[in-house]
Amino acid sequence: MIYRVLATKLRRLGCEFVRQAPGSHEIWRNPRNQRFTTIPHSRGRDIAKGTLAAILRDLGLTSRDINGV
Repeated sequence: MIYRVLATKLRRLGCEFVRQAPGSHEIWRNPRNQRFTTIPHSRGRDIAKGTLAAILRDLGLTSRDINGV
């Protein structure tokens, strides 16, 4: 999954961009449970499966949540 698709799905689930982090990373927050994560913002490149799994775990989401949007 590329960054743009992930960001769109996270916004639909209620997550929000908080701030730019060092390099090409961003900090995102899930306001429902106040959990944060860091997401790499590499244009056009897929986010690795393990990284995607960690992002979802950090935000308290499941792959069903993200695929259902």
